[in-house]
Amino acid sequence: MSLLREHAPADHADLPGPATEQMLAAAEERMGVSLHGDLRTWLLQNNLDLPEEDVDDEVACCGFDGFPDEGSFFLGIRAMERLYANRSMPGGFDPPDQPDNPFWRNEWIPFLSDQDGWRGKFIDVRDGRVGSWFVGDPTVTGEYESMAQYFDSVAETLTRIAEGSSPVCRFTEGRLFWS
Repeated sequence: MSLLREHAPADHADLPGPATEQMLAAAEERMGVSLHGDLRTWLLQNNLDLPEEDVDDEVACCGFDGFPDEGSFFLGIRAMERLYANRSMPGGFDPPDQPDNPFWRNEWIPFLSDQDGWRGKFIDVRDGRVGSWFVGDPTVTGEYESMAQYFDSVAETLTRIAEGSSPVCRFTEGRLFWS
């Protein structure tokens, strides 16, 4: 976030503040799962839910478009809950006949998505590993060992953009601009 604040201050200024412990506890109760500590720490610093008046009911997920990359965005707690409710299954995994190789497990909490909810990243509440899903493709578990490792990769991307070595993104007038 400090790199975003430094190089894209206009984008950073648009981001809302942190979630509260009460918001997280209520979300955990509604989802029926405890958030992993790394995700909790992230949300207590950065709850990236859009203001209610900017939420588009026609899309599966809403967020601040263009960060961390074009076409995807970090989810705030309301958006996480909405996508989680769409993905979670009564038996704990989907499909129910593939417990060792599911498309989705209820222990996975999405924190990044596209608008359709077709692809994104999740944290496994059991061990803190970060994985990714894409509808129609196998789910990848353990893509990153932790959210910290994932955010290191985001920082590397922002650093490349700041250095001018990204062919698809640059900082313009205090904002990330994807071409």
